[in-house]
Amino acid sequence: MMRKEDGVDAKRPKMLFLCQTLPYPPDGGALIRSYHTMRLLGRQYDITALCFARRSSRPSLSSLAVAREGLGRITSRLEVFRIPQEESRLRFVWDHVRSLVTWRVYTRWVYEARDYRKRVEELIAQEDFSVVHLDSLDLLAYLPLFTGAKVVVAHHNIESQLLARRARSQGFFRRAYIRLQARLSRREEAKWCPRVALNVTVSEEDAATLAAIAPKSHIEVAPNGVDTNSFSPLEGVPERQLVFVGGHTWFPNRHGMDYFARNVLPLIHRIEPELPTVWVGRAQGPIRDEMRVLGIHMTGYVDDIRPYVARAACVIVPIYVGGGTRLKILDAWAMGKAVVSTPEGCEGLRAEHGENILIARNDGEFASAVFAILDDPDLRQRLEKRGRTTAARYYDWSVIGTGMLAAYTDACSKNGFERYR
Repeated sequence: MMRKEDGVDAKRPKMLFLCQTLPYPPDGGALIRSYHTMRLLGRQYDITALCFARRSSRPSLSSLAVAREGLGRITSRLEVFRIPQEESRLRFVWDHVRSLVTWRVYTRWVYEARDYRKRVEELIAQEDFSVVHLDSLDLLAYLPLFTGAKVVVAHHNIESQLLARRARSQGFFRRAYIRLQARLSRREEAKWCPRVALNVTVSEEDAATLAAIAPKSHIEVAPNGVDTNSFSPLEGVPERQLVFVGGHTWFPNRHGMDYFARNVLPLIHRIEPELPTVWVGRAQGPIRDEMRVLGIHMTGYVDDIRPYVARAACVIVPIYVGGGTRLKILDAWAMGKAVVSTPEGCEGLRAEHGENILIARNDGEFASAVFAILDDPDLRQRLEKRGRTTAARYYDWSVIGTGMLAAYTDACSKNGFERYR
């Protein structure tokens, strides 16, 4: 049997890949990470993937068919499951209630699905998997099934840290609830991470945070990446406009752009009232109308972000809450685009102020940095060139894949998962 993607002999160790999302097409941050992780691991392992699909991103049979076809090129078996709470409003409420009643993190219940659990049990009874990959600790409910197995947990961010940061921007009751979820998540990280063969983080900063929470954990860093062949500089003179890329459904994007629209954009418009700002990504009608009033044009979902990024003289990343690293910056760098970001927005990346990015620590600095790029061609071109160099040297998926595969090989040589009692 030959692999569909690269023609390599498929007589290789087997991997069970459990994923909280259906990562095709890879058109969003977590989806991009999950897809390329699966693709790279598919070079070394024969993958059986069990993926949850959200209605918000894979709403129709046709979209599921596209995902099946795309992922079918890099897996030997792909099975798709619905998230139970999306089928029932009562289940949605009940998941929150039992998080409070049981004092267990909410995401533990979100992905608890009877059909999914049954299929996992069947597969581990039938197949000899060399390694089990959990693409997020959100799937921790299934960890006790893998006694004796080599288990790798991927961390797109450190969830307890992300929740704690998010809580700061909320009102009293929501803040209290999210802080509770942060504590519950931290408890699960401390409980499970030392017991698996390997934890993979996206940055050294995240690795240090996780090590402080769960000191005995085996942790390796595999950065987020970008396909620098697909994302490359395009010919043409950029337009005098700002571009932000990211779906409105992801809280850090929504929070960041709302803050930018209300606090930074007015400073920009005092100097240049007609300067266009374009937000590329999924968005519902009401928020698009609201942003239009504030001076931001929202495109809604697009199949390809590259034409929009290519037209930008400046890519903005006003992220104030978050974790992990921002693929939107890697995409912009790879396309040779000048970027303005907050410190939180470029956290965990090889970002050097004035070299490959401008980093703004307050509203005034952000507005000033935007005009510095727009009005200084030499500065803009330097940032563009060095950003592209950074992406190609450190963040191309081909570079990242070598270290990632080595880490998995090493993990498979260690003792199996120790069941927690």
